[in-house]
Amino acid sequence: MDVLRIGEFDILPGEQKKIELPVAKLYTDANVSLPVHIIRAKKPGPTIFVSAAVHGDELNGIEIIRRLINQNKFKIIKGTVIAVPMVNVYGVVNQSRYMPDRRDLNRCFPGSAKGSLAGRVAHIFLNEIVKHCDYGIDLHTGAIHRSNLPQIRANMLDAETKELAEVFAVPVVLNSNLVDGSLRESAIKNETKILLYEAGEALRFDEFSIRAGMKGILNVLQHLGMKRKSSATKRKKVVPFIANGSQWVRANASGIVHNVVELGDQITKGQVLAEIGSPYGEVLDLVKATRSGILIGKQNIPLVQEGEAMFHVAYFSEDDEEIAEHIEQVQEQLLPEHNDI
Repeated sequence: MDVLRIGEFDILPGEQKKIELPVAKLYTDANVSLPVHIIRAKKPGPTIFVSAAVHGDELNGIEIIRRLINQNKFKIIKGTVIAVPMVNVYGVVNQSRYMPDRRDLNRCFPGSAKGSLAGRVAHIFLNEIVKHCDYGIDLHTGAIHRSNLPQIRANMLDAETKELAEVFAVPVVLNSNLVDGSLRESAIKNETKILLYEAGEALRFDEFSIRAGMKGILNVLQHLGMKRKSSATKRKKVVPFIANGSQWVRANASGIVHNVVELGDQITKGQVLAEIGSPYGEVLDLVKATRSGILIGKQNIPLVQEGEAMFHVAYFSEDDEEIAEHIEQVQEQLLPEHNDI
């Protein structure tokens, strides 16, 4: 019998189990553990993990997983889904991006069994979760005071990963280089195909981002044959646009910001993106686009220091106007009045 063993827990085919995977003990004598929900079909198939809150202040992914596993119709017909709604539990409790030692967990992989708390969490997550998996989807948001348009970041040079990124079906896909110490780097070394989903802002729920993430995960599960296709999937297929690259537009003065563009907008070279003014009402400078593209990320706080990143613009070989219209159509499909997700 194909027994999946995670920590000291055995999960048989056809079983669902919620477990707490021990990590470490704090100086308060409180235990730190990873909450894990395993769903196994009776029929063998791929194993995929879905993780959230590697950064503890990134909450959209927690809600995506919560909604997904609580759907009455969420059943898989083969394989295994391992859902980890809070990888950085300490960060979630403290509403902080970081671990207790101020380390970024997503720079601590592969970690160490005898390292710091961040290193131990990374080590346990990699060895108890990722190493069982053929595929993974890691859910993120923008940083605090920054919003991201729903997007997939992945290694588009790998044919199967590229296919999964396109199947996920958010409007924009970025070919993203690996970062040293990241979960994605360690997963790929484990030969686990992985997608990184970025959407929304830290410490906030964004309904469009949540729905797009849920829909994307279901699309991937259906593509892998792990879940039956629903009638809702017969809608017009969303074909994402793959960005050739992206860059941040930075502030050219310090002051109070008045934005004139929104996420998903088409941007043309030389277009004014924001005014930067003084507290006395005078305009100090205009922030202009350095090249054409689509706005996929922006700073939200209306205060800026000279040199700070303000607008993240992706550029494409396709028609930017067509992409902007496409983003609007996807947003309309996933607004709350559409209740098929």
